[in-house]
Amino acid sequence: MKLSMMSYTLARQPGFSLKTMLDLTQELGLTGIDFVSLHGADPRELKTMAQDIGVAVVCYTFGADVNYASTQARAAGIDQIKQGIETAVLLGAPRIMCCAGGKPEYTCEESRRHYLDAFAEIMDFARKAGVMFSVENMHGKTSPFVTSADMLEAVRAVPGLKITFDNGNCMTGGEEPAASFTRSADYVIHAHFKDWSLCAPGEQAGMPGKDGRHYKPALIGEGIVPHRACLAAMKQAGYKGYINIEYEGNKYPPDDATRRAAGYLYDLIQE
Repeated sequence: MKLSMMSYTLARQPGFSLKTMLDLTQELGLTGIDFVSLHGADPRELKTMAQDIGVAVVCYTFGADVNYASTQARAAGIDQIKQGIETAVLLGAPRIMCCAGGKPEYTCEESRRHYLDAFAEIMDFARKAGVMFSVENMHGKTSPFVTSADMLEAVRAVPGLKITFDNGNCMTGGEEPAASFTRSADYVIHAHFKDWSLCAPGEQAGMPGKDGRHYKPALIGEGIVPHRACLAAMKQAGYKGYINIEYEGNKYPPDDATRRAAGYLYDLIQE
């Protein structure tokens, strides 16, 4: 298992620049980077910048809205996904992740069907481009993909579709992360680690989960997500891929949070 920089985490920092992010990637000994959008740069430029410091572009992550009931309404989003696949090729990224959020006007099941119908249209395009196509288990009450059951339904419905496993998000669906990974391990090609703290009973300030609880972002290692158990399950399954360091909180600056999280995860992996 290897740790990778998630550009989304660092892009939240005031004064963010690609150079400072890549400098931190090199400082921490991270061997991969997941570009979550292009941050205004040409993908070929990003590929060169990563190569210059000996870091692999391991994933390209982006959003595309295909969550519509009609094929016609999904067309623009499908074109965005195709552009994302072409961008991944220019980046030298072997995999993509398309973010798949819900909408209040649809049930989770309806949103999931919309995404899967769209993804089925894309798979041949992705195969011909030589890019692995993945979807993440997201958080939130309206998310179409949260638990391993949701993810397994997806990969069985769309042959070739893969999973980006998020060990924090599955908790918001009431599922233990280690068990969630084990159930879906055969299809996991990438991973995100994050952490949560629980809101106090009656506190509505956080993100509502499908399990009825409310969650607030925490630093990896300071919240409720059992990372040691997750890593043990991943090792048991033979997972040798990358794990993004994700942080959405405000207690620490993103660069400091990434340093702390990387040190914590390195120690657990070495155990």
